[in-house]
Amino acid sequence: MGQIAPDQVERIFEPFFTTKGVGQGTGLGLSQVFGFAKQSDGDILVESRVGSGTTFTLYLPRAEEEIKALAGPEHDTLTDGHGTCFLVVEDNKEVGTFTTQSLAELGYVTVWAADSQEALAELDTNASRFNIVFSDVVMPGMNGIELGKAIRARYPDLPVVLTSGYSNVLAQDGTHGFELLHMPYSVEQLSRILRKVAG
Repeated sequence: MGQIAPDQVERIFEPFFTTKGVGQGTGLGLSQVFGFAKQSDGDILVESRVGSGTTFTLYLPRAEEEIKALAGPEHDTLTDGHGTCFLVVEDNKEVGTFTTQSLAELGYVTVWAADSQEALAELDTNASRFNIVFSDVVMPGMNGIELGKAIRARYPDLPVVLTSGYSNVLAQDGTHGFELLHMPYSVEQLSRILRKVAG
């Protein structure tokens, strides 16, 4: 891997931190690796020397015994044909692709809207086909919290789940009673919160 400048090493795992230009990437990759390592009670170390390259070392705990398959509703994912349909609202192409692909792998049906206005248009066309709205908070124009309030007013029985990597935005305004999934999130975390809301 290429080298990382010393003043950037401490920031590379931050959600959305990137040295790429606009439209060339989101910086989500390393933050997701970091999240995976931490939620597994592991760690990740970075060694980087300008001119020599960068080495990432991922540490994961060793299992003491064979891990048995988890059973029960807490760990069951929805299967294909369940019929649960999600309206995904995300203005970033890379994040939207990751989210819709992750949901598809879990057996969900998705419709992707690029912003709040497009999402409201989808709902106005046929809101009854959607079981949950999964929306980013930080978007141009109407943000996710404003969208959630609009959906709550028009369709009070339609659950809204918000997601954001910018905790300061939510600290200022709160989540207004909506479920929140912090970025970066794993597929398991996504599945768990959506099962909770759908259930």
